[in-house]
Amino acid sequence: MEEWQRLLAEGINTPKRMVEEFPDLDIEMVKEINQDFHIRINKYFLEVAKKAGAPLLKQIVPDGRELKEGAGCCGDPLAEDSMSPVKNIVHRYPDRCLFLVSHQCSFYCRYCTRKRKVSDPEQISRAQIDPGIEYIRSHPEIRDVILSGGDPLMLKDEELEPIVKAVREIPHVEIIRIGTRMPGALPQRITPKLVAWLKKYHPIYMMVHFNHPAEVTPEAKAALELLADNGFPTMNQAVLLKGVNDDPAVMMDLNQALLRARCRPYYLYQTDVTKGTNHFRTTTRKALAVIRGLRGWTSGLAVPHLVIDAPGGGGKIPILPRYQVRKTDQEVVMRNYKGDLYRYPEVPEEELCAPDPGYRTKDDAPAAPVIVPVSAVKLLGTNGTNGAALHGSNGNGKHGGNGAAHHGSNGTTVKARV
Repeated sequence: MEEWQRLLAEGINTPKRMVEEFPDLDIEMVKEINQDFHIRINKYFLEVAKKAGAPLLKQIVPDGRELKEGAGCCGDPLAEDSMSPVKNIVHRYPDRCLFLVSHQCSFYCRYCTRKRKVSDPEQISRAQIDPGIEYIRSHPEIRDVILSGGDPLMLKDEELEPIVKAVREIPHVEIIRIGTRMPGALPQRITPKLVAWLKKYHPIYMMVHFNHPAEVTPEAKAALELLADNGFPTMNQAVLLKGVNDDPAVMMDLNQALLRARCRPYYLYQTDVTKGTNHFRTTTRKALAVIRGLRGWTSGLAVPHLVIDAPGGGGKIPILPRYQVRKTDQEVVMRNYKGDLYRYPEVPEEELCAPDPGYRTKDDAPAAPVIVPVSAVKLLGTNGTNGAALHGSNGNGKHGGNGAAHHGSNGTTVKARV
């Protein structure tokens, strides 16, 4: 038995053991919650959480409010089941899909968006692995596959490698992502043996899940660094949780700690409207205040995208503080992170329509003028097309990069989401 498996076995896995560890809990309530969404806390994270206190304990200890439906909440808030052509696949976006490969986690987040499935072997079944792989193989538009669940790293190496290998062998799959909380939840799972075989199937991105700076322990930092040393980009997907991290200072500490471990803050999710999770939710006003407390006050690397995963299956929609105050044909008036106003002049229309003499040296003959109508000018491109984008155009844009527009290509995906 490997150390991570021992820590799982020695943790909390039954209502009786939960109440022994937390005697203020009512045993009947815990049993009822366990029937709907199982309880589990591995030994490592239990010790970390007890030392850190409420911000971590709230994420993992069952609460009687989980038994309430909650206003506006439902079992499948993201309508994943309606976008599931085969049982273990969620295909919401054009060029990527979610592939559920494990029903287990090293502990069960009490706010889980997929609690209707996670912890239930009948809902995320290994019998559906082959149909999932066949679906991906038969859909050449899929270039990006996100392995999720549950947590894929709850599978043993010999169970997980055939899945990763089969996905990598599909010619049109360019990128594999693994959605996992293991680097913070049970970092003993990130072993030299694991990364040695996994890196054979690069490029693989690790989409990790840290919510509070107390989770970035020396063990977690070592796990993230082992992944980085072996070529795995790590991207954090946090969830904004009331009483856990809904404070700019806490979120700044978390994101700076992650960057020190070479992990990039990627998404900050507004809590989904999942049954029994309203006590975790904050207002969007609070969420925007958190982002305002980061933007400008710390490195842009430490500022994640704030998104709402739209109820009903609309996908991730970014929400931003209002920095643009006014826009006219002549200028844009903006407010910076300190609240000061600044003006940016627009390019006069007559200059946009001016003849372009073309680039030439003194030895070149004069180039014929090229007239570019205003209607043809695209400053930001559309969905990553139109090579004249601000940050694109075959290495000739402001930051180069083969026509990849400033906000190109539909965004990608704490459960890892697609």
